[in-house]
Amino acid sequence: MGGVDAGDLQVVWEEDFEKSIEEMVTQVRNNSALSKNKCVVDRQLWMSNSRSLSPWSYRINHDENRIPVDIPEAKCSCVGCINPFTMQEDRTMTSVLIYTKIPVRRRLCDKLSKKPRKKKKCVPHYRTVVESIAVGCTCI
Repeated sequence: MGGVDAGDLQVVWEEDFEKSIEEMVTQVRNNSALSKNKCVVDRQLWMSNSRSLSPWSYRINHDENRIPVDIPEAKCSCVGCINPFTMQEDRTMTSVLIYTKIPVRRRLCDKLSKKPRKKKKCVPHYRTVVESIAVGCTCI
């Protein structure tokens, strides 16, 4: 009886993870409401970034030396926080980013040697590393 190899599970997990990141990037690019950078609360929208008292928008964090190349990242829309009674920005409080760590694969060498004398090409290989990515904002 053959068992499931842990290496095979890792590859499947990485492919699923990269696919979900790609889907999120597509959503940010195709939905202007996700990338609006207005310091207002929109209670009509169900998206948490617009309903928060510390609203945020998304931008695409692009890095050619990383897989995935594009990752959606939060950006606080307000310096302060939305006062729930007046629904106006209150700068006695501060909006701050919330971070999470995600695994990415980082290229360990450049595509070409930086020295013009050497025309030697580097065979890129990747190593899994953990990066901090902003996923939302909160009020402090």
